[in-house]
Amino acid sequence: MTGATRPHLVAVVAFDGVQLLDVTGPAEVFTTANGHGGRYDVRIVSVTGQDVRTSGGIRLGVDGPLDSLPGRLGTLLVPGRRDWRRAVEDAALTSGVRDLAGRSRRVASVCAGAFVLAEAGLLDGRRAATHWRLAGELAAAYPAVTVESDPLFVRDGPVITSAGITAGMDLALSLVEEDHGAGPARDTARELVVFMARPGGQSQFSARLRPREAGHPAVRAAMDAVSADPAGPHSPATLARLGRVSARHLSRLFRGETGLSPAQYIESVRLEAAQALLASGTDPIEAVAEGAGFGSAETMRRAFQQTLGLSPTHYRARFRTTATAAGAAAQVDG
Repeated sequence: MTGATRPHLVAVVAFDGVQLLDVTGPAEVFTTANGHGGRYDVRIVSVTGQDVRTSGGIRLGVDGPLDSLPGRLGTLLVPGRRDWRRAVEDAALTSGVRDLAGRSRRVASVCAGAFVLAEAGLLDGRRAATHWRLAGELAAAYPAVTVESDPLFVRDGPVITSAGITAGMDLALSLVEEDHGAGPARDTARELVVFMARPGGQSQFSARLRPREAGHPAVRAAMDAVSADPAGPHSPATLARLGRVSARHLSRLFRGETGLSPAQYIESVRLEAAQALLASGTDPIEAVAEGAGFGSAETMRRAFQQTLGLSPTHYRARFRTTATAAGAAAQVDG
């Protein structure tokens, strides 16, 4: 078999306590992509070659031990377990991952799998993501790693780390797109009835849920007002009056509680509103920009490029829901 036709080997390292969807979600993406032009050979392996028990108690079969894999791998994928300390205490696991990484074209992790990569020294000096609840623990346990708590996934050279569970599917879809282009990745996403590879820079959680985390009533009041009406005239003075504080004091409170300025929070809510309008509707870009509160299509375009790395037009082309597409098709057929 020539290099041009040889399947891309994806090795998924399983171990006791692993989260089932961390393994099966990405595996399903790669195997589904084989029906749309991909050529992936997905193998689930464990240190000993024995089956493992997932975090939910489900028995997961494996294809063999780590040393059953060939000399060169395409992608090494390391899932996680909730009790990450148990995983990193397994010296055979971390040393095995370190060895396989040296033979892989790229290395990826899902959720707490980042802790295994970090323990193996593979994240030293790199940026990395994990589930937002674990970001502080990863940063504290491995200070040589620059942890980013918000993105769905982060790529630093040949190493890609993702947030929890379903973000592993986003990561896998992005790798399919990298290998075979947007068309096969989009077809794979449609078959799985998921969004087409959300951008890695997209937040792990909704901006509109953040008011629940704010402690000061002035900050909560301002955030609630913005979330309720993203397109509203949210000047610093207007938001400050809601909380009965000065605009300068509100700005200090905002940064202290959220790490954002009021203007940055407003933009994040408007960006999220625009994403929803683009994914679920057919309004022109200018109308979406106005409806989301950006004022102009150019302002919205800059926000999309800076945060997500793609334009609103490309976002719509990639992330329109299957329900929207089906509705449009029904209108044409009618």
